Amino acid sequence: MRPDLARALAAGFLAGEWTQPGLVTSGAAVLGRRARWLGPLARQTLELYPRAPYDRPRELATNLATRPAAAKALRAKPLTQPLAATRMLHNRWRLPVLDDLGDLADRLGVGATELDWYADPRHLARSASDVALQHYRVGHRVAPSGAIRVLEAPKPRLRALQRRLLDELASLIPPHPAARGFRPGGSVASYAAPHAGRPVVVRLDLEAFFASITVSRVYGIWRTAGYPEPVAHRLAGLVTCVLPRSSWRAVPRPTDERLLDAHWRLGRRLAAPHLPQGAPTSPAMANLAAFRLDVRLDALARSWGGRYTRYADDLAFSGAAGWGTGTSRLLEAVEVIVRDEGFRLNARKTGVMPRGGHQRLGGLVVNERPHVSRADVDTLRAILHNCLRHGPSSQNRAGVPAWEEHLRGRIAWVAQHDPVRGERLLAAHRAIDWSR
Repeated sequence: MRPDLARALAAGFLAGEWTQPGLVTSGAAVLGRRARWLGPLARQTLELYPRAPYDRPRELATNLATRPAAAKALRAKPLTQPLAATRMLHNRWRLPVLDDLGDLADRLGVGATELDWYADPRHLARSASDVALQHYRVGHRVAPSGAIRVLEAPKPRLRALQRRLLDELASLIPPHPAARGFRPGGSVASYAAPHAGRPVVVRLDLEAFFASITVSRVYGIWRTAGYPEPVAHRLAGLVTCVLPRSSWRAVPRPTDERLLDAHWRLGRRLAAPHLPQGAPTSPAMANLAAFRLDVRLDALARSWGGRYTRYADDLAFSGAAGWGTGTSRLLEAVEVIVRDEGFRLNARKTGVMPRGGHQRLGGLVVNERPHVSRADVDTLRAILHNCLRHGPSSQNRAGVPAWEEHLRGRIAWVAQHDPVRGERLLAAHRAIDWSR
């Protein structure tokens, strides 16, 4: 069966009565005649779909083309090409009902053309060299490891649409309990706390976390939420992007040759539709995309008598003293699961930390309770003291922008986990003459 005929029949079937006589009548309207093979095709369709699949017309068209009766329709052509009327068939999380693309456009306050422009279903952005035609501002920065991080920040109009999708749709879908970042009540402290006071703590990192999450996986999230195929496709397009070739050429390579392979893999990931690092929707969508990963790693940790949590791309496990001699087997099992779920471990950031040394997760020491290390607090106190004596500019050797606000942010980080020390540091900050 021709693809255009399969699509037309699928749309026609969904527009009519979902019975064998109804499907035959709808099919005859598409063909302009009542073909002899329509009856068997209608019967075979009802065997496959006892209920009308109003939320997945593309799937229906694909399966129509594989039915035995379709083999007799090789030369048939559709007389008309009706549009499939879609609607949500399930809504387990009570999300806003979006039955079709018109509902989505109305929800976002845009027209159909503008919706297509931002969703970019044909991935035209890959070849767009004119910055005015690109939806994202692309930048990069060098990570402490020497790796190059590519930042893709949506322009204001698209950012506003993504913010609405985050607030009104994505945030209503619950991630796995082990995901402790980018969710209500989540924090670095909640990520680290389950591992406090444990004999062995294991820290791992996922390579290029956001870029590893493909548009097909994001599409699957929206389908699982109940949105019909066309709506799920547009939603996936609105929260993913493709890095233009011209932008990738402007990204420098790492100076450390050991990072070149990972940099090459990053380029391959960014060339395909992916979650952009810099969009407001990406952290929440990444949590949802990692749901199966969290399920499997949590089950693995429990089977070892341990605990598991995740904060974005940081994975943490902890267990009893016996883990110290068996962590290699655990790490092998984790790597198998991570690869099976479409991710990759960053081997350079794997750490096995026994209680005898500093056990650090997310910048916090967890040997007894999650707290900022004394060394970090003492360093910050020394910087503030020297700012008071010699002037703030004398301590900003790296040329950090907004130096006063930068230090205040570091103080807030300490205060979040140790209010007493945080208040002392804040008092020292207030005593500084920032005009010097």
